[in-house]
Amino acid sequence: MENQMQENQNKGSFFQSTTAKMMMVGLLTLVLLIPLEFVKDLISERSQRKQEVTDEVTQLWGKDVLFYGPMMQIPFKTYEEYNVTNPKTKVVTIEKKAIISYAYFFPEKLNNTSNVKKNTSLKRGIYNNVVFTANMNFDGYFSKPNFETLGINEEDLLWDKASIVVKTTNLKSIKSDLKIKLNNQAFSFESKPEDEDAIYGTLVTNQFNYKTLVNNGKIDFNFLMQYNGSNSVKFIPVGKTTVVNIDSDWESPSYEGAFAANDTTKIINKKGFHADWKILDINRTFSQQYAGKIPNLNEYSFGAKLIETVNEYQQNERASKYGFLMIGLTFLVFFLIQSISKINIHIFQYTMLGLALIMFYTLLISITEHSSFALAYLIASASVITMIVLYSISILKNRKFPTFIGLSLVALYTFIYVIIQLENYALLVGSIGLFIILGSVMYFSRKIDWGK
Repeated sequence: MENQMQENQNKGSFFQSTTAKMMMVGLLTLVLLIPLEFVKDLISERSQRKQEVTDEVTQLWGKDVLFYGPMMQIPFKTYEEYNVTNPKTKVVTIEKKAIISYAYFFPEKLNNTSNVKKNTSLKRGIYNNVVFTANMNFDGYFSKPNFETLGINEEDLLWDKASIVVKTTNLKSIKSDLKIKLNNQAFSFESKPEDEDAIYGTLVTNQFNYKTLVNNGKIDFNFLMQYNGSNSVKFIPVGKTTVVNIDSDWESPSYEGAFAANDTTKIINKKGFHADWKILDINRTFSQQYAGKIPNLNEYSFGAKLIETVNEYQQNERASKYGFLMIGLTFLVFFLIQSISKINIHIFQYTMLGLALIMFYTLLISITEHSSFALAYLIASASVITMIVLYSISILKNRKFPTFIGLSLVALYTFIYVIIQLENYALLVGSIGLFIILGSVMYFSRKIDWGK
């Protein structure tokens, strides 16, 4: 009987020991990772839903704008030889068949001035979709075509059937009249089916006589294109000299493509951005004229991508990645208080505290969808901190330790928010903050007798 009582006492003393409590709290921390993963899945699901809505809106409004042109198209004759056998005499003769091909000439000078305006009116349910309207002005001139480099004879040219060609994405979202002036004569663009290139749509003017239209060996052009679009605006530098200027009220552009924007003139601030490019023919490795078909020059495209630097779902996802840290550090604070004050905290009470910390992320994602991330973070963190402080008052039976817990949670949530907002210095600030936290834990736990 005495042996059994001694065994029960030893068993009870083990479960009341610091080691056993540490093991149980550590196991609970790992178990709470399961509902935390469910919260991450919820954030991912809501983010995917927003992307589906965004794709639906951009499909209707307009996608990326990639502009390729203008090009002058002049048809010419080529001849195909074939054998014809006389059925009676069996004599074989060679005959020629004329086939119409096309030569394409890029402009000598191409200027573009684009103004890109943000549009935030396309709301679908709780999702605000950001798209844009781009007003693009083009001007420049074509010099006299050089057919010698293409090996085309003068007598084979059809000068009276020349036309201007533009290839561009997002054809259905063009909102301007499709007209172009050539030496002050107006011509209309018409779309035509494109069998070879699924990326572009093709616009071609009605035909004109090059020789009667040309003036002093060149043809000046100017035209306007207005697009509804989203995500990016890009160009292919077909001019022997290509100059592009983009102005926008978008505050977060990303310049991308084969050519960098001018560093001395580009501007990015809260009002928007300005960027310009000047590209010469020696800066790219393609010719000014082609015969047969228009080449694929997408690798030479450049322009601006209009991005959201960090959207609300990305911020929520980043916040949830620190969930394990929040749970672990909060449990550590309670465990240190329990060890210092000799107040017993039951494992069930730790569970309630952990679930309250996880509720922060569900509150954060749900409130963010109806307001800003900053406001949602403030409301969610204040709610959870208040709940934990009030609960800890009933557990610890005083106000000194709950006040310390509240201040610790405020510091932790503030620390996590700062890391989420930072981009370039997130790792540095995070490392310094964790170092300070570790030093604080070592300081407050230095007098605890872990052997008992």
